Amino acid sequence: MALIESWHIRSRGRECAATGRPFAPGEPIMTALFPDPESSGYLRRDYCVDAWKARGTEEETPFSSWKTRFEPPGGGQAPPAEKEDPEEILRRLVEEDADHTENTRYILAVMLERRKILVETDTQRTPSGILRIYENRKSGEVYIVKDPNVPLDQVDALQQEVVEFLESQTRPAEPGDQPDQPDQPDQPDQPDQPDQPDQPDQPDQPDQPDQPETP
Repeated sequence: MALIESWHIRSRGRECAATGRPFAPGEPIMTALFPDPESSGYLRRDYCVDAWKARGTEEETPFSSWKTRFEPPGGGQAPPAEKEDPEEILRRLVEEDADHTENTRYILAVMLERRKILVETDTQRTPSGILRIYENRKSGEVYIVKDPNVPLDQVDALQQEVVEFLESQTRPAEPGDQPDQPDQPDQPDQPDQPDQPDQPDQPDQPDQPDQPETP
């Protein structure tokens, strides 16, 4: 397992972390990430704008913060397709956090940003490299992805590799699903058998004469 440099953080909360007031759909809010003292990851907190402005200078400094809009979690999402979409793959790869997928995760995040699905909300420099923070525009899910600093002359080849990777990823079959059996070709009709000719009647056997009695 790699030293954790990427994180998938669930969608935004439904109420202000400071006041407890529920957010209204479409309301501007502030999202902040704080280092989690119990793990190597981050805690997410969402605030109404007034509560965020009222925070004192003595309060904990966030690792990253940005302004966004509240949308109820799960709203407006398209039904799942037969193939994993790029964001599903990004989510899975971020959670697996394998060394060999670092470049793939970064390219997927950039592709999703270009498709207006994710938006880059912040960039943070750390001792181990640059971390880019992306948020799903609708669901509010956050992905922290390490920038692998791919050389420009390798970008095109890497993008093609990622495209081929996406095309190869399909959802596993549901348990109990049976593959469709090919239709069996119709069997040709058997020709009618010719009628068998009637057998001629056998002639009656003549009566046998009585045998004389033996003296």
